[in-house]
This record gives sequence, structure tokens and C-alpha cells, in this order.
Amino acid sequence: MKDSVVGQDPAPHRAVSPVYSKALRYGAVVTLGIAVVGSVVGYLVVGLPGVFSALMGALLAMVFMGLTAASILVASRVTEGAPPPDVRFFAIIMGTWFVKLLVFIGVAIWLRSQSWLDPAVFSIAAIVAVIGLLIADIAAFQTSRVPYVDVALPGDGSNSTEKTTPNS
Repeated sequence: MKDSVVGQDPAPHRAVSPVYSKALRYGAVVTLGIAVVGSVVGYLVVGLPGVFSALMGALLAMVFMGLTAASILVASRVTEGAPPPDVRFFAIIMGTWFVKLLVFIGVAIWLRSQSWLDPAVFSIAAIVAVIGLLIADIAAFQTSRVPYVDVALPGDGSNSTEKTTPNS
């Protein structure tokens, strides 16, 4: 269905859902790798607290980075069919960001007093995980195909009911 503006899809954010799903999958793989490598290195450096610290650093990075992609997916589904810009979409994204901020502050205060946490291993694992997750997001976005017009693309297996011709 087209909006009153010629060629404008009323819900263009629907097409980006596969991109964010791919970003979540890539991020999970990167987080698992960093958790395993970080745990081994943490164990060799400081023992068992290094394992817990590396796991916590990788897990927190994945949760906070994953919540962003998940909130965009949820917001896309909630506002599906609504013409852009839909305030609900932005409210969900900003609400998630605010909750992430509050949870991060709470977790940081709680972790500061934990004896089982090695701050150096935790910090290094979290920083490496964030950088790895950003690279995974870039890879997901770079390798995804998001159409900006309603045409069938070769190799995607979709059948477009509308045929578009140049200058139409």
C-alpha cells in the first residue's frame, strides 16, 4: 500500500527488521567468542575472579548493545502500518535508552563492591566486547540489503506485485 505521496511506503522501517536481527545474531557470536577468550585469559591472569569478570564484561556489553537493536525491532512492530514519523517509535527507543542508563548506573554501583570481580579484566573484556559489537553491527549493516523502492531484487526470492518502470 502506498501513501498519498507517490512512491512513499507508509511503513519503511519494516524493511530494516532483518538488518537488526542480523546485528543481534552477529553480536551474539562476537560476545560468545569474547566471553570464551576473555575467560581463558582472565583465568590465566588472576584465576577464577578473572573468569567471572570477563563473563560479566562480555554479558553486560551484549545486553546493553542488544537492547538497542531489540528496541528498534519492537518499535518497528508496534508502529507497523503507521505513516512516519510515528511518535511511538521514538518513545520506545528513548524509553529503552533511559532504562538502560538507569540499569547501567545500578549495575556499576553494585559491581563496585563485589569481591569476585577483577576491575581490570572486567574493563578490558567490556571494552573489547563493545568494540567487537560495534564491528558486528557495521558488518550486519554493510552486508544487508534494504530496498528503498518496492521492486523485486535478483536473488531475494520475493515476488513484487507492483511492476515499476522507469519514469512512472
